[in-house]
Amino acid sequence: MDIEDLKTRILAGERRALARAITLVESGRADHRAQALSLLEALKGHGREALRVGLSGTPGVGKSTFIEAFGMMLTAQGLKVAVLAVDPSSARSGGSILGDKTRMERLSRERNAFIRPSPSQSQLGGVARRTREAIDLCEAAGFDVVLIETVGVGQSETMVAEMSDLFLLLLAPAGGDELQGVKRGIMEMADILLVNKADGALKSTAVRTCADYAGALRLLRKRPQDPEGFPKAMTVSALEDSGLVTAWEEMQSLADWRRETGHFAGRRAEQARFWFEAEVRERLLARLKREPVKGAMEALARDVEAGGLTPSAAAEELLRDYLQMG
Repeated sequence: MDIEDLKTRILAGERRALARAITLVESGRADHRAQALSLLEALKGHGREALRVGLSGTPGVGKSTFIEAFGMMLTAQGLKVAVLAVDPSSARSGGSILGDKTRMERLSRERNAFIRPSPSQSQLGGVARRTREAIDLCEAAGFDVVLIETVGVGQSETMVAEMSDLFLLLLAPAGGDELQGVKRGIMEMADILLVNKADGALKSTAVRTCADYAGALRLLRKRPQDPEGFPKAMTVSALEDSGLVTAWEEMQSLADWRRETGHFAGRRAEQARFWFEAEVRERLLARLKREPVKGAMEALARDVEAGGLTPSAAAEELLRDYLQMG
């Protein structure tokens, strides 16, 4: 593969080249991984910056409908929008449905939009391992906004906040129980809560739900990366396209404030360090699954099962021997 040619085509905004590059970074083959790293290094410092917006919410809250309506509004303003939609992978078969293009039929036909569904590959938080690299590729291709949609909602879903500039949490009217079990973490990470489906018979319910969440947000400690009034709760209707313009204005206002105060660049630097450490952990775990470490690990596991070693002692022995192996 000609990496220099692929780089040139990506910088020229060729969608086919972008799709090919994302396939490359998602591949598990060693030769593909080496090519992907070369491409990412070649694209480093291209000087383009997209607004990265993470989006999460419970199944059925209308994430795909919202993204399509929101994306259509942005492209109508002349912006280029990339959607990285992460679908859950089956724990048994490893397969994914990857039906986001079907659910976003209008947006998928828009010339200034790019939709890329990817399997979560059982990664924590439903965020595909290479999604952050796909974001870099979309930025290099000249997209103005990158939307990262993740599966479900829960504490593990907060990982999306580590690869986005703004984090949106989509909620349903009368969804007061949606955050049960999520605890406080995801509420503290969300920059804007959007109560969707604020239309028809559900409109008044959505307004009340929004007020409830707004009250809950006021109880949280103010974060240093927020101006006055953030985080905030708002109502939107993806079905009627209402509230979308206002929500976008609030996102831009928050992003602009963070740029002016240095929080934007600081946050990206923190994220780069986070993903460096995550990559190191991932590669160490992958090496533990190879021979001869895999064989030693299996033997120690049998000793633990038989009661001959405690889990802690077995782990200590494995890591001591593994580190000596170099």
